Amino acid sequence: MKIGTLAARSGVSVDTLRYYEKIGLLPKVDRDAGGRRAYGETDLSWIEFVLKLKATGMPMRDRIDYARLRAEGPHTAAARREILERHRESLLARRADLDACIDLMDRKITMYEALESENVELACM
Repeated sequence: MKIGTLAARSGVSVDTLRYYEKIGLLPKVDRDAGGRRAYGETDLSWIEFVLKLKATGMPMRDRIDYARLRAEGPHTAAARREILERHRESLLARRADLDACIDLMDRKITMYEALESENVELACM
């Protein structure tokens, strides 16, 4: 598929795809006889994975390291797993922080509901 098709299917702009290729986040892609990039489904799957990593807040340098290791081959599986494990730990810590914030919001909401209920009761007297 051409770069425009890949951009449309992935939701990533053509410029971003070119940038990802330039910085090594996207591997160098084969070119057709006319010199145009020719992407495959594997490239689309990779971009979707990279976008998930980005959505979780993985730093760009870690995404690039992961991509570099991926390009080096299967013997880098342990190093790639370690990157993902570290990032997963940071996600779990963030989730714990968010859960604590949600608990606080729930307590505040309950408090305000009680106050509102008391005000309604007092207004009726």
